[in-house]
Amino acid sequence: MSVSAASAPSDGPDSAPITGPWWTKLGPGLITGAADDDPSGIATYSQAGAQYGYAVGWTILVTWPLMVGIQLASARIGRITGKGLTENLSKLCPRAVVLGLVTLLVVANVINLGADLSAMGDAMHLAVGGAAGAYVVVMAALSLLLQIWLPYARYVRLLKWLTLSLLAYVGVGFAAKADWAMALRSLVWPDMPWDRASITTVVAILGTTISPYLFFWQASQEAEEIRRIEADRPLAVAPEQAAAQFRRLRTDTMVGMGFSNAIAFFMIVATAAALHAHGVRDIETTAQAAQALKPIAGEFAFVLFAAGIVGTGFLALPVLAGSAAYAVATLAGVRRGLDRPAQDARAFYAILTSAMGIGLGISLSGLNPIKALYWSAVINAVISVPIMVAVMVAASHPRIVGTMRMPTLWRVLGWSATAAMAVATIAMVVMQTSSTLSASG
Repeated sequence: MSVSAASAPSDGPDSAPITGPWWTKLGPGLITGAADDDPSGIATYSQAGAQYGYAVGWTILVTWPLMVGIQLASARIGRITGKGLTENLSKLCPRAVVLGLVTLLVVANVINLGADLSAMGDAMHLAVGGAAGAYVVVMAALSLLLQIWLPYARYVRLLKWLTLSLLAYVGVGFAAKADWAMALRSLVWPDMPWDRASITTVVAILGTTISPYLFFWQASQEAEEIRRIEADRPLAVAPEQAAAQFRRLRTDTMVGMGFSNAIAFFMIVATAAALHAHGVRDIETTAQAAQALKPIAGEFAFVLFAAGIVGTGFLALPVLAGSAAYAVATLAGVRRGLDRPAQDARAFYAILTSAMGIGLGISLSGLNPIKALYWSAVINAVISVPIMVAVMVAASHPRIVGTMRMPTLWRVLGWSATAAMAVATIAMVVMQTSSTLSASG
């Protein structure tokens, strides 16, 4: 599988680009970035903006290059090997370690699925009335049927169109009549208190922007693209394609993560202007966030907010369920892939259905959706660190990528993202332990 030093292509300016306009290079990176702004992200950014106003805007600027580093590492692994993360990590780590990482991924994903479905049901209830639980069942079933029965090529096109639903939050930001000078200043000046609550908020933002399911999904989709496009081959066996493909990966990942963070910034700005500035600091439910926007920012902002939750939810559900299914199916050694018909990958689609079913059960259990979403982001931050370490090691390991080692810049960004997540998580644990000891004393 390894590539000889002589045939290893450059990542530099002499790389030949794939022909066509730049937007034709967008695919797995764009979809992955957009899926990052799921109802979990909406909840986290809404709570952060309501509680701290514009002051948390700096986190969005900081996380963009970190996201690019770790996501590009994942994408390169998938494109070089033609296989997903689970199969590649199994070559470097004991099976028990990989099993543990996949288990953590699945737990976080099904919690996120349930919370996302609850938020979508609440949004539909607010917008058109009716029972939120009924909407949850219908939307879960619709998402699952699209994943199983829609041909992969058409499904990818649908996901790309769904990314446009995120533009609703640009409209909400402008409708809220934000103080744009203060909002832009917040990008470079972190003027916020540093206490247990604020550190937990920063960890939650990191956890919802740098999430394990995104690593697994983008790597798997690069492998799927190789099977979908007749001329494409894994770069390990077709190094002549590497220069152009590495350029495409950079464009796709940088634009996708940039789009994701730009939308996150508009979410923070909207809630800072419409909620924090008017004394609304604690958001307990998705319904409360939307209803608080309505009298302040108007009917237009309210409708956009609700529509955005549903649209981004439909984008995120297949990414959450799919990344879990890819990981489990790989460990089980069964046929897998959304590009395969249901009759050719029954076990894979059974796992996918089970993940969605468990998420549906969590949603219908009555858990507070926005609190579940917020804390699932914190859980993601905690479990991300060991997975990120494994991804970064694999992205430059000769057994995985041959001589196509990640360039220094991207390695630095990927390891910086890993370090930032580790420091933030340790800080949160220390602050919470200190608070608990103080209370007990």
